[in-house]
Amino acid sequence: MQQPLISILIPFKNTSKYLEECLDSIINQSYYNWELLIVDDASTDDSYDIVSAYSKKDPRIKLYKNDGSGIIDALRLAFKHSSGELITRMDSDDVMTANKLQVMSNSLQEHGKGHVALGLVHYFSEEGISEGFAKYEQWLNTLTRLGSNYFEIYKECVIPSPCWMTYKDDLIACEAFVPNRYPEDYDLAFRFYKCGLTCIPTNDMLHHWRDYPIRTSRTHEHYAENHFIDLKLHYFLELNHDASRPLTVWGAGHKGKTVAKTLVAKKIPFYWICDNPKKINKHIYDQKLREFKYLERLQNPQSIITVANAQAQTDIKTYLHKQDMKAMEDYFFFC
Repeated sequence: MQQPLISILIPFKNTSKYLEECLDSIINQSYYNWELLIVDDASTDDSYDIVSAYSKKDPRIKLYKNDGSGIIDALRLAFKHSSGELITRMDSDDVMTANKLQVMSNSLQEHGKGHVALGLVHYFSEEGISEGFAKYEQWLNTLTRLGSNYFEIYKECVIPSPCWMTYKDDLIACEAFVPNRYPEDYDLAFRFYKCGLTCIPTNDMLHHWRDYPIRTSRTHEHYAENHFIDLKLHYFLELNHDASRPLTVWGAGHKGKTVAKTLVAKKIPFYWICDNPKKINKHIYDQKLREFKYLERLQNPQSIITVANAQAQTDIKTYLHKQDMKAMEDYFFFC
């Protein structure tokens, strides 16, 4: 296949410990026709000097300083200077497999515009991977193998931020990095979904995703759970909510309360149901909590489910299937 120019966008801040391994993995790609737009977001360590030395050796590496603040501004700057027909992201503390760009670009050229190429990911860490990250990796890779990433988009970010590629025209149609909404990777996944970009199934493991205690996604306020709930509700109300149907919220834990409180603030009517006998018939935010079988009294309802327990989720799915309800149409898991 031809080798169209690929623009790789990287924001970085204080990742000097990992930058060389990241940059080496890009330079050693089997695919040659790429440019790297890499933006320093106010590093205070020697990260800038490390990238500068690489850029002097390889003209494909183009180094900039963020003229704003934060990842979104850095991505906007990188994208503004990009010239590639294809666009991908990379994190400055991660590692590409040697065939990553080749596999993803081949996939896009085979399927054409209107698609997003993905790859399986592998978490690694000097301290070892937690059970939570291991489950997330397994869940995400299962979706990616089938190309069914959007099917569970309200649970968690279904497209890994450093492992996607799409045509520049398609990214622009999805508003690229224009919205100022965090988490920015999850927001972009929702916009791919909104614009109807098809996820291309793959069995290729293409990205080594590093975890460590001070990683931005672990420490920055923009990646706190409340931002995830706000983002999910924003897109649910825009893309999937049918105002002509009764809406229910399942669960009265922290997430359920956050969803309920937001719906109350937006003056969106809903029924609140749970299976906790201590909460049933009580009022929170002036909303009465009802037993889950109250759903059977409603005509053609939609449900937001905030129950996190795995067994409870299985039981809920079984119950909903008996009611002939369909995922992503009649019910939506928010965790």
